[in-house]
Amino acid sequence: MNILILHGPNLNLLGEREPAIYGSQTLEDINNELQSRAEGYNISLRIEQSNHEGVLIDRIQENRKWADALIINPGAFTHYSYAIRDAIAAFNKPTIEVHLSDLSKREEFRKHSVLSGLENVRRIMGKGAAGYFEALDSLAIKE
Repeated sequence: MNILILHGPNLNLLGEREPAIYGSQTLEDINNELQSRAEGYNISLRIEQSNHEGVLIDRIQENRKWADALIINPGAFTHYSYAIRDAIAAFNKPTIEVHLSDLSKREEFRKHSVLSGLENVRRIMGKGAAGYFEALDSLAIKE
C-alpha cells in the first residue's frame, strides 16, 4: 500500500506555534513516527509539507496513480480552498482529513471544511498528533 501524506500551511512550525492548541511535537517528530508505523505495516509513504496551495494540488495530482490513499491536514486551506477540494475529488481514493485541534470548538470561521460532503473523505480532529497515527492505522487495517 502507498499513502501520500500532505501537511498544509504553517504545520512546519509545529512545536513552536501555539503549543497549547497544536501540541509540542514537531512536524519532524510526527513524520518520523508515521514512517516507523508505516514500516511495521509494510506501507510506503510520501510525505510533504507546503505553505502553497498549488504545491499541495500538484502533489495530489502527481501521486494519483502511485497512492492508494491520502492523509491531509490542509491547515487554513480547509476553510476556503475549493481547488484542493477539487483535486481530492478527482483523486477519488480514501482520504482522511486530519486536524490537530477540534475545529468545532475553535473560531467560527474554522468550523466549516470545504471537504465536507466528499464521499471519499473522512475527518479526524481534536486528537493532536495522534490523529495522524489513527488515520494511518485505520488505512492499514482496511488493506
